[in-house]
Amino acid sequence: MKVFMKVDSEMLDEVIVVAYGTAKKSAFTGSASVVKADKLEKRQVSNITNALSGSVAGVQTTSSNGQPGTSATVRIRGIGSMASSSNPLYVVDGIPFDGDISSINSQDIETMTVLKDAAAAALYGARGANGVILVTTKKGKDGNARVSIDARWGSNSRQVGKYDVMENPDTYMETLYKAHYNAAYYKLGRTPEAAHTYANAQLFPAIGYQIYTLPQGEGLIGMDGKINPNAKLGYSDGQYYYTPDDWTDGTISSQMRQEYNLSVSGGTDRLNYYFSAGYLEDNGVIENSGFNRISTRLNVDYQAKKWLKFGTSLGYTNSKSKYPGDQTATASSGNAFLLANNIAPVYPMYVRNADGSLAYDKNSGNKIYDYGDGSSTNSTRNFMSMSNPKGDLLYNKEEYLMDILNGKWFIELSPIEGLKLTGSLGAYIDNTRYNVLGNKYYGQSASYGGTAQQEHIRTSAFNQQYLATYKKSFGMNNFDVLLGYESYDYRYEYSYATGQNLYKDYDFTVNNTIDNKRGGGARDEYSTRGIISRINYDFDEKYFASASYRRDASSRFHPDKRWGNFWSASVAWVISKEAFLENTEWIDMLKLKASFGQQGNDALLRNGYANYYPYLDQYSMTGANGIFSDGTLYYKGNPDITWEKSNSFNIGTDFTLLNHKLEGTIEYFNRKTSDMLYNKPVANSNGYSSIPMNIGSMTNSGVEIELNYTPIDINNLKWNIFGNATFLKNKVNKLHPDLNGELISGSRIYREGESMYQLYLVKYAGVDPTTGQSLFWAKDDEGNAYTTADYAVASNCKEATGDLLPTVYGGFGTSLDFYGFDFSIQFSYQLGGKLWDYTYQDLMHGGSNSNAGYNWHKDIAKAWTAENPNTDVPRLCATENYDAGSSSDRWIVSSNYLSINNITLGYTLPKRIVRNLGIESLRVYGAADNVALFAARKGLDPRQGYVSSTTSTYGALRSISAGVKLTF
Repeated sequence: MKVFMKVDSEMLDEVIVVAYGTAKKSAFTGSASVVKADKLEKRQVSNITNALSGSVAGVQTTSSNGQPGTSATVRIRGIGSMASSSNPLYVVDGIPFDGDISSINSQDIETMTVLKDAAAAALYGARGANGVILVTTKKGKDGNARVSIDARWGSNSRQVGKYDVMENPDTYMETLYKAHYNAAYYKLGRTPEAAHTYANAQLFPAIGYQIYTLPQGEGLIGMDGKINPNAKLGYSDGQYYYTPDDWTDGTISSQMRQEYNLSVSGGTDRLNYYFSAGYLEDNGVIENSGFNRISTRLNVDYQAKKWLKFGTSLGYTNSKSKYPGDQTATASSGNAFLLANNIAPVYPMYVRNADGSLAYDKNSGNKIYDYGDGSSTNSTRNFMSMSNPKGDLLYNKEEYLMDILNGKWFIELSPIEGLKLTGSLGAYIDNTRYNVLGNKYYGQSASYGGTAQQEHIRTSAFNQQYLATYKKSFGMNNFDVLLGYESYDYRYEYSYATGQNLYKDYDFTVNNTIDNKRGGGARDEYSTRGIISRINYDFDEKYFASASYRRDASSRFHPDKRWGNFWSASVAWVISKEAFLENTEWIDMLKLKASFGQQGNDALLRNGYANYYPYLDQYSMTGANGIFSDGTLYYKGNPDITWEKSNSFNIGTDFTLLNHKLEGTIEYFNRKTSDMLYNKPVANSNGYSSIPMNIGSMTNSGVEIELNYTPIDINNLKWNIFGNATFLKNKVNKLHPDLNGELISGSRIYREGESMYQLYLVKYAGVDPTTGQSLFWAKDDEGNAYTTADYAVASNCKEATGDLLPTVYGGFGTSLDFYGFDFSIQFSYQLGGKLWDYTYQDLMHGGSNSNAGYNWHKDIAKAWTAENPNTDVPRLCATENYDAGSSSDRWIVSSNYLSINNITLGYTLPKRIVRNLGIESLRVYGAADNVALFAARKGLDPRQGYVSSTTSTYGALRSISAGVKLTF
């Protein structure tokens, strides 16, 4: 019995992909988590980063853009830098990948392995400091050709709806009346009667439109504060008719999603192959938004001789992304979500004729949209004048057309037993065309006669790897040695042309314009060189040790500062193989492990974008008529900057218990970043506002838990439960000495000894029950706290909010297989955090003239009145701009959430039925992604970021599909 269990355990010893190779899970001394194909295939995502949410301990994803095809922001064990990139490195089939991750079809992926500590990722040197995600595509298996066809059809809809806002024009106008009445009564000292008259006179001018027809001499609102019963919604000025429209229903709607995948795979003892082709149409929920992709992949390995093997992995993608701009620009007039979510329910969306019928465009036959600019109709909207995103989305065009080739070619020599020599070449080429058309009839481009823009972006990367591995055993002593060299060369080329005044209505080519033609271009280059070494040792597959070293050079630094040394050391002990545990039947495998190492980061950002030459002074070239002017310095370089260093410590245990029913990992990690790359602010009198430097340090530490439990696995019934949790703490250890331990940047504050995830805001003190005004905390010269209604005074006494990070985040779920039926559900969550709710702040404005036309949250009904003095919502007042809606910690809210990421239900027909048809398997299924989100407030999506959230951006999509998968 014991012998049987040992064999079974060996059979179940999973092989995982690691840096530059593979390893048995029981022998691996680092920290890694694997997401397998069966999990990925259930997700309906056009970008594989969106499938990581809640799937892996230590991995947190955020997304402020639901546009199909866009990537989620992925962070592994926190953010390790203040000004450098915190993105992980993606490695596809062993080759670093710098391209658009949406070009990879999730159905082609065998595994995604997340490397989290230095022992796992140090061999990637400069580019692995923020963790590494290894993407391994599928390969053929020995046997006859296996053909698989998977087709699914469904729809995309909006997952997170609007906040609980006013939907009724009457309610909005009554509330606006209160704001103007209070302004007249409390601020101007008018009598109730005079205040009533004053408020009625302000209503239509405040919003810019008259939308009610009133009897002669009567006001819209009565003395009781309610709508005049004689008022009729809708008004004609003799030329146009004005009545409110539902901007949300008119702008956002469900759209079709369809996906088809074909694969053919197989192999012999010398050849294996995998070929796939896929088509995806993933439409967004606004007009002219979507992602279409045609993808193909060919993976071939051939064992030509016993000592010679070669192969290739080729992927080609052609995609079209209809990507309307401004959908994440939270203050842009072109942002459809900003208007749909926040506009008051009083504005027309369409132009109507005097009789109330819709007006149509003579050229296209489409409806004519009201831009609120005084030109579309005779009225001017006070909220987002000159804008109608629905019209812009319909008449304007914005698209990315991409051709992407990603390939790897390798040759493997085995001249003697145990020695393997491998040479690999990797190439990535992305040719992207970006076309923009601003129509000549409506919106902001109409005044120019229309606009056209063409861009061509070519991104290429070439990677070379030359590796030698040698494995040798001496009795129970096993050695595995790796030596190698890697080079990486990246090139980015960009050219553009623009013009105005279109000849043909909907031709985006610049030659179709006659005015203000101009163009330009740019180029960036980046290179790294790396020398790689690693030695793995184990004794009797019980005691393990590993050490790695990489010497890296980066072109981002001055030649004297380019080289950095990065390393790791790790050990593991499979304690379950010791004699004192061999009779412990409930322990199948128990391993203790620890690691320490150092990695580097060279990716200093500038205004959020990559800066490839931070050590150089950078100038803008100017001049004319053959004469160069003195270049304008726009970036001050620093030749002394060098590597940002990340020291990582990891200790943990991997275990399998209860006859393989329960398996899991518990780990503690501590990641300290020192010599942080940072753009230090300096006085503008220097001629520049910042200079790059290596300053300060930061620590991210925490505990990760991953558990997988299978309580039932018998015959035709299998039930699995899984979950993970991450407890993360962040601390700024040290800043530049000139900062005296504190850096304030807008609403953010960074202090030594505290979390970088905190805000610097006025502290809200509630509402004065006597006056209804907002109260804020301030301090006198002696530092004593007191309350004041003067926001300007309180603005000089801001306080840090404290750490906003959640205490814990992760995911969980379950799957059940029963006589051909399969069901699974997966959740993600976070608890204990807070964030700044920008949208709620905007929707709780006090009714000032600058906010007229902006909608209200229904909570505004709790605003102070003489009859309701005990409330935390201040009074409405049209003349108090810095009161009710002022920025303060009043808008900090819980960031707790529970998200249902995926539900899948399928049925696989019995083999005895399908085999008669020559079919290996036939499965029908239904799947839903981004099913629901539960948060502190309706409309709030805490998954957008770490410290703030807003609905003025492209929200997350819900996808529901039905499909069939056929294999023969």
